[in-house]
Amino acid sequence: MQYGYARVSTKEQETQTQIDALRKAGVDFVFSEKRSGGDAKRPELEKLLSSLKQGDVLVVYKLDRVARSLRHLLQILDRLNAIGAQFWSLTEAIDTSTPAGRMMMQIVGAFAEFELEMIRERTREGLHAAMRRGSKPGRPRAMTPAEESEAVRLVLTRQATKSAVARRFGTHISSVKRALHRASGQCEIFPEH
Repeated sequence: MQYGYARVSTKEQETQTQIDALRKAGVDFVFSEKRSGGDAKRPELEKLLSSLKQGDVLVVYKLDRVARSLRHLLQILDRLNAIGAQFWSLTEAIDTSTPAGRMMMQIVGAFAEFELEMIRERTREGLHAAMRRGSKPGRPRAMTPAEESEAVRLVLTRQATKSAVARRFGTHISSVKRALHRASGQCEIFPEH
């Protein structure tokens, strides 16, 4: 049986293009999730890997959808090999049922990891250069310092929940949590509301 895995990094992105390609390739079931590739805890990927049996095939649209590094990719391949399952990447035309496919998988995986490291290095260099010029990376804060101070005071004195404060200042609850974290350094101790 063929099982597909589709992944995007953020909740704003969609997996539909990957799912369409997997369905077109004849995949029976598709596991899909919205998590960073660097996130070690990907429940849908783990559920998929745990459900594979001998003769099954794990199909992905592209290698970087399933593994965050060559090491991670090789770990997944070892798991598949141990149970007698195969791997197929649609865009890289890699099929591990053949020796040539297994070799190509390792070569492509190494280049994918190299490319990712180059992107990270360029991103770091760009951020450092921007900071040296006086830029402050990241999006602007949703609340002014005075609003943050008031939001923190309201939550800490239990005069309002985080959700109520977010509504009051017209922002997302995450902004309130970040303000609490900046104010205390221990945001985890506050109950969710």
